[in-house]
This record gives sequence, structure tokens and C-alpha cells, in this order.
Amino acid sequence: MFDLGATVRLTGECRDPDGALTTAEAATVTVTLPDGTTVSPSVTETASGQYQADYVTTAAGRHTVRWVWTGPASAYTDVFDVQEEAPPAILSLADAKNHLNNRNSADDGEIRFWNTVATRAVEYYTGPVVVRSFTEEHQVRNAAAIVLLRTPVVSLTAVDALLTGAVGYAVDNLGVDRDTGEVYRLDGGRLNGRLRLTYTAGRTVIREHFTGAARIILEHLWRTQRAGRRGGLAGGGDDYAVTEPIPGLGYAVPNRAVELLASDRLPPGVM
Repeated sequence: MFDLGATVRLTGECRDPDGALTTAEAATVTVTLPDGTTVSPSVTETASGQYQADYVTTAAGRHTVRWVWTGPASAYTDVFDVQEEAPPAILSLADAKNHLNNRNSADDGEIRFWNTVATRAVEYYTGPVVVRSFTEEHQVRNAAAIVLLRTPVVSLTAVDALLTGAVGYAVDNLGVDRDTGEVYRLDGGRLNGRLRLTYTAGRTVIREHFTGAARIILEHLWRTQRAGRRGGLAGGGDDYAVTEPIPGLGYAVPNRAVELLASDRLPPGVM
């Protein structure tokens, strides 16, 4: 995982049919961005058959890397991910490392990854904690209100019409209920049309039970994913008993973290 704006050093090896490293007559690398556009950074051969190229990231998301050599014919495909400029994380890297008692900067990438996963796990139960932007599309006819899917709402940014010739709504003429997510006209009129709503949601103050749950989940994930390096399954026992599975995360959340979040837990089926 790379930060937006960081330089990614791409490397590839050209091998002949016998598997030996060899200098190619031509080498190209193509990076496909999340929006489908492509760029081809300049390539340098650093040793016989070993090539590299530097690419400065400009967009968040999954990138595909395609190496192609000719003379001999060889190819290699890989991927890398670029995180958002402000990735959602309840804990700072410093807080996460302090909780794990880890002072090794070589582990920073892993810790940041699992820190983001821990945030996702907390928000599975509570809805958005870290404030960030969301976009939704709603089609309404003579509606008193549109209910946003994520709360608490911090602010409504834009309400745009999606159909040609239709007009959206100025956010200054709309009200929004922070807790329920209801968007309504201040003049009491009705809402109509196919609309795209952009808004921010999350907690402007992140209280201790959120950060406490994030710490517990982070420690659990860190221990279990590194267990093979320690000679046994770490993080076991009653302190790390887990609850029901989370889609995409499995049994990743200890019961005591869920207990901390109980007062803010969403009703079943809401998220």
C-alpha cells in the first residue's frame, strides 16, 4: 500500500525460455490507473535482465502493472494499491505503535494496514467514526425527505440532478438531521427527481470507547496474523474470544471490543 503522491519503484525480471536472466532488446512497463487510463514510465536496466521504473502516484485505488520484453519475449503482471489522501483510521500510527509496543519502523506499513482494517471493523458496528465524504444516488417522487444511509451526518455538500435538463437543490435551502440522516426542504416543499447527494459523515469527537475498541481489534489482528512467525497461535484465550463473523473480515473482532461499542451499535441490517 502506497500513499497518494508517493513514488512507487516498479521492478521486473526478463528471463529467457530456460529461466536465465537476460538483457532484452526492448522493455516497456505500463501502469493502468483505477480510471482505466495508462502511463508508461521510462525503464532502466539495473543489471542483466533486471529492470526498474519509478512512478509517482496520482490517484487512489488499485493499479495494474504490465511488463513486456521482446528479444526474448517475456512478460510479467503485478498490482499495487494507493490509499486515499486521508485514509480512514481511528488511531494514528503513533497511537497504534504505542499500543502494540512496537518501535520498529520497518513494521509501519503493516501496522498502518491493520489499523485501517480495525477501523473498518469498528465502523461495521457503529457506522462512520472517521469523518469523510460519501456519495449516494436516490430517486424520489413527492417525498418529504430523503434518508441518507450513513450517520451521524456532519454536513451536506451537494444535491445534484442526474437527469438531463433537471435541476438539483441548493444545500442552503435544505436541512439535514444529523442523527437520522433525513434531508428535507426548509420551506416545507417536496423533493423530486433522481438525485446524487454528497455529504460528510462521522464523529467530530472520537470518544474513548471507539479508540479502546480499535486498540483491542488492532492488537488481536496483529497477534493472530503474526502467529506463524512466533511458533504458535497468539491472541487466543478468553480475552480474545470472537463474536459473529463480519462480511469480508471473518471472525476478526473480540467480544470485549463489541461490548465497548454496544451503546453505539447500529440496528441489524443498517449500514
